[in-house]
Amino acid sequence: MTLERIDGVFTVCKAVGTEGIDLTLDFCFVEKTDGELSLVCPTEHVPDKVTAREDGWRAFRVRGCLDFSLVGVLSGISAVLAEEGIGIFVVSTYDTDYVFVKEESYDRALDALSRKGYVIV
Repeated sequence: MTLERIDGVFTVCKAVGTEGIDLTLDFCFVEKTDGELSLVCPTEHVPDKVTAREDGWRAFRVRGCLDFSLVGVLSGISAVLAEEGIGIFVVSTYDTDYVFVKEESYDRALDALSRKGYVIV
């Protein structure tokens, strides 16, 4: 399986509303439930109105479009990183999965995945 590095540093935050969220960015993940509005975006594009934020995330994605019948894609990645003591934050889209790890663990995470046979590009 091929994992693709994504450039930049991201922030995970709780937004007050959609005002100030720039949906024209290459990477902007917005999730809304009955209890919260979450946003993941490049740190330099965090809107002014957030109630909480966690800076310092780096990301990679599973390359290609994943069929919905595939089983264990994220569990394989998360198991490798759990063995290394690396926490993750995941966003799934229709096509693929995006895995975020803290900036200080990013290179170690990709190295561990590479050693387990994942191709990193």
